[in-house]
Amino acid sequence: MWTPEQRGRMARIARKTKRYPSDLTDEEWERIAPLMPAPGRRGRPREVEFREVINAVRYLVRSGCGWRMLPIHFGHWRTVYGWFRELARRFLFQTIHDVELMLDRERAGREASPTAAVIDSQSVKAPSAATRGYDAGKKIVGRKRHIAVDTDGRLLMVNLTPADISDSAGAQAILDAIRKRWPWVKHLFADGAYDRLKLMDKAAYLDFIVEIVRRRDDGQGFEILPRRWVVERTFGWMIRWRRLVRDYERRIDGSHAMILVAMGGNLIRRNAHS
Repeated sequence: MWTPEQRGRMARIARKTKRYPSDLTDEEWERIAPLMPAPGRRGRPREVEFREVINAVRYLVRSGCGWRMLPIHFGHWRTVYGWFRELARRFLFQTIHDVELMLDRERAGREASPTAAVIDSQSVKAPSAATRGYDAGKKIVGRKRHIAVDTDGRLLMVNLTPADISDSAGAQAILDAIRKRWPWVKHLFADGAYDRLKLMDKAAYLDFIVEIVRRRDDGQGFEILPRRWVVERTFGWMIRWRRLVRDYERRIDGSHAMILVAMGGNLIRRNAHS
């Protein structure tokens, strides 16, 4: 439940949006406008407004509608989809997310680059995916999201695989990516599914310390486990953006970009209206 102060804050933000709660406010747009691609020197002048493109993508991910069901005032859906693919190819959504993540950490009094992370996975149905797998444990046909978050729940890395890929196998790609993008991370927290010899050997080779957080032997019923609840909360934040409840994208890069749109949107709003 939100406190009266939080409800009042969200109401003030809602009054600043143009049409929909997912629209960028002026303060949010000012933060990301300098990152937009510059117009080309040749050819006809660009007619598209990047603010409307970002608003359209955020609307789609937040509401869970299909591309063809975008409100017409955003422009033709093919134009929005084309620019979404182009901006994802340029790693714009990744850049926005990572910049806002570091700024949010500094705002919270932490170092910009984290030193510890929590890893976990989530299987979701993927009815349109080009390649799917069957997760026998969750009884889901679809994709698996292997993620790493910092100790406050901010998304550091995501690796998408067919759902039949084990947690430890998917985490190996996470380790490689974290070492390149977040080089100061040394300590990793995980559950018992990651206690595998191959993963532990790779973690030791990459100079990681992996701490397995297990349930107590005498524990009964629901139990909040240290560190592990943080990554579960991140999954909760993620699926509040309804397009991410399932994975509707055929291509993995499109699905990856939508996750960054959602998690980056949370950080932008938090930083712009702190």
